[in-house]
Amino acid sequence: MPPLAETAGLLADRTRAAFCQALLDGRAWTAGELARHAGVRPSTASAQLSRLIAGGLLAEERQGRHRYVRLAGPEAAALIEAVAPYAPDTPHPRSLRESVRLSAEGRARTCYDHLAGQLGVALADAMIARGLVATDSGVAVTADGRSWLADTLGYERPPGSRRALVRACLDWTERRPHLAGALGAALCATALDQGWVRRVGSGRAVKVTPRGAEAFRKHLGAEV
Repeated sequence: MPPLAETAGLLADRTRAAFCQALLDGRAWTAGELARHAGVRPSTASAQLSRLIAGGLLAEERQGRHRYVRLAGPEAAALIEAVAPYAPDTPHPRSLRESVRLSAEGRARTCYDHLAGQLGVALADAMIARGLVATDSGVAVTADGRSWLADTLGYERPPGSRRALVRACLDWTERRPHLAGALGAALCATALDQGWVRRVGSGRAVKVTPRGAEAFRKHLGAEV
């Protein structure tokens, strides 16, 4: 089987796809937590996780008796998020709790290590409007954007880093791009560290704080 078909096959299963989407929150989960999330037995979860690890989409960490898994890296996260918009429309929520979660994630959430949802798209628009990111041919960080990254976020590109400085990531709820890459990761990390956004519950949703609304307005001219 060609390598592309093998990788696609890893996501052609509801349980494995559910695991990968849950791990887009950027955190490590135990096998038991993922089994409960997907509604499958622990033995089923263990077998499916082994396939994802062997296929290079997930990485495994062990601490004592516990087995933790996380996405293998930004490239794996980008692949999963890129496939999501091609899935059928999201079905109607099965409960009030699920409805609240989906609504919160649609407003603002993490997509692996960057911000997504209405918030992520609004910040991307603001960066483009301010000339920090250019979209003339693809997306690229401008000279002003590099200065902004250093002065506002304190970001210094690691020597030898091969990660794209910025990358457009099609938002699966907004159907418009938000920004990923090193820029998106630096902005998300700063927003969490400085209390501009805070996580809501145990999922991917985040909420903009009053401090964050002021910071986004000050640094980007974004009304969020």
